[in-house]
Amino acid sequence: MKTTLLVLLAAVFTDAQFSGLMFFKDSGDCPQQTASESQTSWTYDAGSGNLCFSNPYGNDDLDAAFSGELIGTNAVAPKKFGGCPTSSCDSDCTTVDVEASGNGVQVDCAQFSGASYIYLGHSMSAWIGTSQYLDYFDNPDSNLQGGITASMSAGSFAGAIGAGPLSDYLGRRYALMIASGIWIIGAAIQCSAQNVTHLVAGRVVSGLAVGITSSQVCVYLAELAPARIRGRIVGIQQWAIEWGILIMYLIAYGCSVGISGPAAFRICWGIQGVPGLILLVSLFFFPESPRWLASKERWEDCLDTLAALHANGDRSDPVVQVEFEEVQEAARIAQQAKDISMFALFGPRLWKRTVCGMTVQMWQQLLGGNVAMYYVVYVFEMAGMTGNATLYSSAIQYVIFLVTTGVMLPRIDRIGRRPLLLAGSVACMALHFAIAGLMASHGHYVSEVNGNSNLRWSISGPAAKGVIACSYIFVGIYGLTWAPTAWIYCSEVFPLKYRAQGVGISAATNWIFNFALAYFVAPAFTNIQWKTYIIFGVFCAAMVFQIFLMYPETARKSLEEIDIVFDTNVKPWQTGKINDIFQQEVEHHREQAEKKEAPSHHEEV
Repeated sequence: MKTTLLVLLAAVFTDAQFSGLMFFKDSGDCPQQTASESQTSWTYDAGSGNLCFSNPYGNDDLDAAFSGELIGTNAVAPKKFGGCPTSSCDSDCTTVDVEASGNGVQVDCAQFSGASYIYLGHSMSAWIGTSQYLDYFDNPDSNLQGGITASMSAGSFAGAIGAGPLSDYLGRRYALMIASGIWIIGAAIQCSAQNVTHLVAGRVVSGLAVGITSSQVCVYLAELAPARIRGRIVGIQQWAIEWGILIMYLIAYGCSVGISGPAAFRICWGIQGVPGLILLVSLFFFPESPRWLASKERWEDCLDTLAALHANGDRSDPVVQVEFEEVQEAARIAQQAKDISMFALFGPRLWKRTVCGMTVQMWQQLLGGNVAMYYVVYVFEMAGMTGNATLYSSAIQYVIFLVTTGVMLPRIDRIGRRPLLLAGSVACMALHFAIAGLMASHGHYVSEVNGNSNLRWSISGPAAKGVIACSYIFVGIYGLTWAPTAWIYCSEVFPLKYRAQGVGISAATNWIFNFALAYFVAPAFTNIQWKTYIIFGVFCAAMVFQIFLMYPETARKSLEEIDIVFDTNVKPWQTGKINDIFQQEVEHHREQAEKKEAPSHHEEV
């Protein structure tokens, strides 16, 4: 089942399809070779029978060139191979087109699960400056507006805390179904809001749904996705957030300029229930997490799901067998552990993982990205914009956010988590300080801005344009780095038995800081003006040190391999070079399987 709305999500997933790789018999004593990163093709020497390969995934650590007798194809890239020198493949080599194998089940699951994050498009930023909203709710002051904005975060905190036990008991899929139903109820309450209390109640109910989805969608997708594209698949949730923000902002803009009275925001808040209904229906057609099935000892269902995800239903495929063995072992270890307790996440075995998961979510908020989304209208009003110009400029920011994250998703696994988090922190720190400097040196105190007494700082001229430009650049940097990476990272660091609980606590950390900032920023703009940006700049500086010293690299590693990374004493800044044990096991299984089968490949001259 496909819908028009989800077609919007499809473009970034194209690159997530499997690409077939060739596996070879032992090529004897041929030396290991390193291929140029720029080479990304197969070549076939008809005279010698050699097939030469070079780096189709652009992975700097795993370049290889090898040749030998072709024995099969599959959608996994072995990280180490002995191969004949590339010089043995002479100029007569013919390019071989390796067609995609595998299927798009993960992609479809990611599309529909990612749709749940369109929930988060319901932001107050589009309404806090409109006459319809201000008149109906009696011009809430900065403290009250902060409370209204933060109320959804409060509900999200509660939802995230309860999501782990719910997901472990019922399964990832059914937890998301429940969240969808709660979201629809919350949308109805908000749509019918008669006063601020009524509105806050609806936002709290909707927040419960957001808390469940924010913690469990990334768990669901991480447990479905293969290691080499897990970042892209899990990152879909952030991209869906950004689609939701843009779509709901544009709907809100259309309602605010085309409809008078409270009907403007009621229609908009009612429409937000649609993605909840889409997700609820679509989840009936997608599989349960194979790792959750393993935790319940439903081994046949687990194997069937892995086969459907990785090998078009072939249960005997070596990739499926290796991953099934790893999942079995992880489940066995989990069963030997004591019953799950939230306190166990802070014990000697797990505290490092918990600190990484919780702090990456904390830093995502303290970086200031969501503040830009919540209060972008305030920033542009302080920079001298009025009326529709403020709304247009805000829409441009959301488009930048959407485009930059979409550009990054196909590359996020190749670049890695640590480089993106570190680079994003440094760049955002510089931009916060730049905005603070411009406002401090060229702005001045005022009693109100455009009749809004919550704003008491104004800046004009070229400096105002500089503030707007820095705001756009900030959103672009945030979209390229922290926006997708933080959710990916926290979904990867916890072991199977504690994953739902751990990601739930991490998401709860995100939402408690989201609540604090949503409530704090409006009064901060009123009372300390430009100094607000100094505070966020200091947060960015602090996170650089913790990320460098504590966060191991998780990209291109299976979830079971990440367990090994945390259980060893390897320094976090050295973990990007750890060999891929899973792929070595795949190679071994491939060499043992179907040796008598005739080779087959598609050759194009």
